[in-house]
Amino acid sequence: MNKIKLKSMLESFFLEDIGEGDLSSQALFTQKDRGTFYFMMKEDGIFCGRDIIETGFKIQNDGIQTEVFVQDGDAVTKGQTIASIEGPMADLLQAERVVLNLVQRMSGIATNTHHVTQLVRETGVRICDTRKTTPGLRMLEKYAVRSGGGFNHRQGLYDAVMLKDNHISFAGSITEAVKQVKNVHGHTVKVEVEIETREQMHEAIEAGADIIMFDNRLPQEITEWIQEVPAHIITEASGGITLDTIIDYAKTGVHYISLGYLTHSVKALDISAKVQFDKAALL
Repeated sequence: MNKIKLKSMLESFFLEDIGEGDLSSQALFTQKDRGTFYFMMKEDGIFCGRDIIETGFKIQNDGIQTEVFVQDGDAVTKGQTIASIEGPMADLLQAERVVLNLVQRMSGIATNTHHVTQLVRETGVRICDTRKTTPGLRMLEKYAVRSGGGFNHRQGLYDAVMLKDNHISFAGSITEAVKQVKNVHGHTVKVEVEIETREQMHEAIEAGADIIMFDNRLPQEITEWIQEVPAHIITEASGGITLDTIIDYAKTGVHYISLGYLTHSVKALDISAKVQFDKAALL
């Protein structure tokens, strides 16, 4: 994870939440009032967000001491203490909500991804995400997918070509779209083509596509068509794939299955923050 980018993101999130100052903490605490937060799991899952905890609280106060007891990707259980954070109460409370929101969401994504990857672990297929991420949180959400055992599709529009129906319609054909892209970007940029028919698949092969995505195709169709795809071309299935059907898709022989719901409709993992006041500091 890019630590410089993470720090900048967290600073922006804190500014959104704190604004001109925390009115509650300003009225109740001084810098002499100290305490310790304990982050505790309220359900089982896969943890993700160590850097969020360690970086986030330090932004509020460089003197805050953090200790995270688990690594990203570790299985955690209900009731388990995963981190302790000690420092001035006002600073702890100002950072708590933003940090916890992010850790809960990232852990939810990691847990969701882990569940899916375990379902298909015997097939050899790789589970990957999509660009259906929360605006502003893509780096974190894609990192969480990796922590859960999944793989990342392209990070954005800038690091790989994916030719969809609108691109192909504008260019006039798959052949022409691939030709134009390769003329502009050269040999170092991968070109993926979405196909919906057998004829489109063969055109993409002849055009020199590096990756073929079977978009919204039935498992039976993919199983049949994939036999005609040369071994050097990477294959992917996407669109309308659910937990009920993913094993059928995994058995088709595709290399990757991309799932938008890994990130776009995830349930945050429930984590609570329990505080212990330092009574000696309050005297």
